[in-house]
Amino acid sequence: MNILHMKYAVEVAKEGSINKASEVLLIAQPNLSRSIKELEADLGITIFDRSSRGMILTPEGEEFIGYAKKILYQIEEVEKMYKGGHPKKQIFSISVPRASYISDAFARFSTSLNSDPAEIFYKETNALRAIRNILSADYNLGIMRYAKNYDKYFKAMLEEKGLKYELVTEFHYVLAMRSDSPLASKDKIFFSDLRSYIEIAHADPFVPSLPLSKVRKEELPDDIDCRIFVFERASQFDLLSENSETFMWVSPVPDKLLKTYGLVQKKCLDNSKIYKDVLIYRKDYHLTEIDNRFIAELNESKHKHLSKYK
Repeated sequence: MNILHMKYAVEVAKEGSINKASEVLLIAQPNLSRSIKELEADLGITIFDRSSRGMILTPEGEEFIGYAKKILYQIEEVEKMYKGGHPKKQIFSISVPRASYISDAFARFSTSLNSDPAEIFYKETNALRAIRNILSADYNLGIMRYAKNYDKYFKAMLEEKGLKYELVTEFHYVLAMRSDSPLASKDKIFFSDLRSYIEIAHADPFVPSLPLSKVRKEELPDDIDCRIFVFERASQFDLLSENSETFMWVSPVPDKLLKTYGLVQKKCLDNSKIYKDVLIYRKDYHLTEIDNRFIAELNESKHKHLSKYK
């Protein structure tokens, strides 16, 4: 396999067009197109679907480009180390659930970065994407969140894909709401108390081997008449702080963040479901010094913010 052809394919994927990629790479379009076809023939796969919209990655192509980026990046790093005399760049990359105790740990971890070159990637997403980011993107670590009753499904998937997993914590979700919400004034909250309020929920739950409709039914019971689905924590906090008729199921939130948005969090006495946050990475990957620094902050944040809600 020609490394130069691999570089060409990554650029075509980035630009989504042979024409645009040829301008960036400063090579003729026919030569670039021929190089991509030779690469596909060498690999025995179709990397791109050609259409009027441009060059679209196939599922196999998306996986290949993920690996190709890693290889090209490693080649670049080796060249920098041995040719340029530059200090080795610190790399940290992780995909996590939308959890405030984790973002709190990440914020404190960021203060430990020194003046050496570094690239830090922090992405909030669901469990499936966390796995994919490790397998086919440039991420070294992930934290998956799932209900404990799905433990066997996730562990089977992780074993199959050659991923190591370590428990971070187990916890019960709590309810977050505005401090002047009628719900906040209740001494005890039950499921039935939530029916007339607007639930804010994340829109992308995932459990392997189970239909999404079943997962959503279990994770989002049908006794709520109105829901707003969001993907970002910033959106959820803005909604909660603006509308006293909203609530959200969350992993325990640091007090500082609650105060910033004028929120409170309370237990629901009917809620007995246990959730797990699990650290994942490749079995052949060795945790680096910078990884361990983040994990130390994560453990501290976990003990500080979640211990009283277990």
